[in-house]
Amino acid sequence: MPFRRIAAGAAIAVLSAVAAPAQAQADSPYVPPPGRITVDVVGVNGSGCPQGTAEVAAASDNTAFTVTYSNYLAQTGAGSGGTEFRKNCQLALRIHVPQGFTYAIARADYRGFAHLQRGAYGQERANYYFQGSAQTARTTHQFNGPFTDNWQASDQTDYADLVWAPCGEERNLNVNTELRVYAGTSSPQALSFMSMDSTDGSVSTVYHFEWRECPAA
Repeated sequence: MPFRRIAAGAAIAVLSAVAAPAQAQADSPYVPPPGRITVDVVGVNGSGCPQGTAEVAAASDNTAFTVTYSNYLAQTGAGSGGTEFRKNCQLALRIHVPQGFTYAIARADYRGFAHLQRGAYGQERANYYFQGSAQTARTTHQFNGPFTDNWQASDQTDYADLVWAPCGEERNLNVNTELRVYAGTSSPQALSFMSMDSTDGSVSTVYHFEWRECPAA
């Protein structure tokens, strides 16, 4: 599935994550279905999301769901272990939708904070796919030091390229993310890090739904 990169910048306000679903909905051929969707976490694996450090919640208007991490940080430099430069998280989600509807992931917004020394750089990588289906292409967003600020990276899929959940079936949606931090030309002892975590729940990854009705049986 090809992705269209939207933005990668600093100092992104919470408003951007709130406004995005409304914009996506304005372009959607279908409004969200009635009723209430639920999202169950059926599998968690990875160094970026130890047990109990990732929470998933569905938006009340059925436009999106969020993932909030509380221990997702990659780092290199002073005091860092040999594997600390790379952290990843794989979530298996069971999304329950109203009968007669199916969904695709139209856009994903990733957010966090980074402190990168001059010459260092960090990368955010992601993809997602339905159980039993081929994985989507993995996208990579890079941030170069010197950089000390909030960061955001977004991937959007054109409507014609969306991958839809099979109608009448409940298959897990597998969500994969990864952070990497490289010292590059900076001093090996200089600390650089990149996080996708939030201790107060204010920073979340947002996955925006696209909806359509299933064909009549």
